[in-house]
Amino acid sequence: MKDERAYLEHILRCCQRIKEDCAAGRDAVFESHTLQDALLRNLQVLCESAQRLTPETKSAHGQIPWNAISGMRNVLVHDYFDIDFEVIWMIVVRDLPVLEAAIRHQLGR
Repeated sequence: MKDERAYLEHILRCCQRIKEDCAAGRDAVFESHTLQDALLRNLQVLCESAQRLTPETKSAHGQIPWNAISGMRNVLVHDYFDIDFEVIWMIVVRDLPVLEAAIRHQLGR
């Protein structure tokens, strides 16, 4: 098993990549399959890393819906035909900043 810090750092890298991929705005993302694919892949990897965090880390940040993150990973991997990009966009703009802030706090940044 990797060190907990490695998973936290990895989540932050995914958040940064997602922000970079979405920097051009909603319309640009919705028009580009390449940006959508990059966004979905980084969300998938982020969710996978989040699943590997210890229960102690998760409980320290109870405001984060850890079960929903795990569920999102399963949708991205197994139910990709059912992905609603409006929902993905909402996750990116509403939920990702909260997750990123919690991870930064955990890392003392």
